[in-house]
Amino acid sequence: MNDKLRQLIDSIAQPDGVEASAASAHLDQLTKPPGSLGKLESLAIQLAGITGVDKPEFDRKTVMVMAADHGVCEEGVSAFPAEVTQQMLYNMLSGGAAINVLARHAGADVQVIDVGVNADVAHPDLVNRKVRMGTSNMAKGPAMLRTEAEQAVLAGAEAVAEAVKGGTRLFVTGELGIGNTTASAAVVCALTGLEPEVIVGRGTGVDVAGLTRKIAVVCRALDVNQPDANDALDVLTKVGGLEIAALAGVILGAAAHRCPVVLDGFISGAAALAARALAPASAAYMLASHASDERGHAAVLRQLKLEPMLHLDMRLGEGTGGALSLHLIDAACRIMREMATFVDAGVSDGQGAAQR
Repeated sequence: MNDKLRQLIDSIAQPDGVEASAASAHLDQLTKPPGSLGKLESLAIQLAGITGVDKPEFDRKTVMVMAADHGVCEEGVSAFPAEVTQQMLYNMLSGGAAINVLARHAGADVQVIDVGVNADVAHPDLVNRKVRMGTSNMAKGPAMLRTEAEQAVLAGAEAVAEAVKGGTRLFVTGELGIGNTTASAAVVCALTGLEPEVIVGRGTGVDVAGLTRKIAVVCRALDVNQPDANDALDVLTKVGGLEIAALAGVILGAAAHRCPVVLDGFISGAAALAARALAPASAAYMLASHASDERGHAAVLRQLKLEPMLHLDMRLGEGTGGALSLHLIDAACRIMREMATFVDAGVSDGQGAAQR
């Protein structure tokens, strides 16, 4: 393993139990029955543990959109041609994509990073960390070289490190790449042992024949490449995608900097499984934003032992579900900072006496 990647993994520590306990104690002093805010309370406690601050505040939030192309598109696995990756990239850079709209509404930045688009894309707002011009067709052989998978993981982690320097303390995983649900399904199957028939979904909206073909392609890719379930880098190398590897790096980088990382949908879930395999401690820094309508996402969340905040039947990707969940994260933080305690308000705590 690359020395820089090993150092990154070794730098990830478990969250702060002391601050999590302090947050829990503070919640119990607020003017409400204990636990009555449900999952908002557990979210507030988790955020305190992650950040090491009992009342965290996230003034700057960034959606990290990793973009790349997939050679497996040659197999007809998507309802859209591969050229749509580049076209949507320009749309996103001009602010016209769904993630741009939802991020603006949530007060978050969108950073678009090219780690493997199969074109020379020039735009002042595009971050160029291109590893190669898209992956090879995984149905015929490895998607990339192991060194390229490592480079993509590090690209994601380094992008996080730069954003942290700029003030970001909360990250959302986003992606763009025609064919990436196929690669993600292969990654999930390789890492979990689950069958493609259970995991492969319709992605961009393929019909029944397209879904059958897509399942067959994932089966063939797994058979041809024989990825090692005990080696996440081998899995990413053989059946992954450059943006999936980069998102694994985003997760590892966020964990190394004690920042929460909000997972979007199925592709982000595949990246999260890879990140957890590389650094088990990184799982404690993950927040599941929503339950995607993509077939395999529920199984991925079970594997990760994560509960989604939202159920909206979405399957767009880009980080859209993650952006929507930022409103709930802000709400949990505001409760911690702004809600009065029993003592502050002079309200009885339920034990028969006012607390003032």
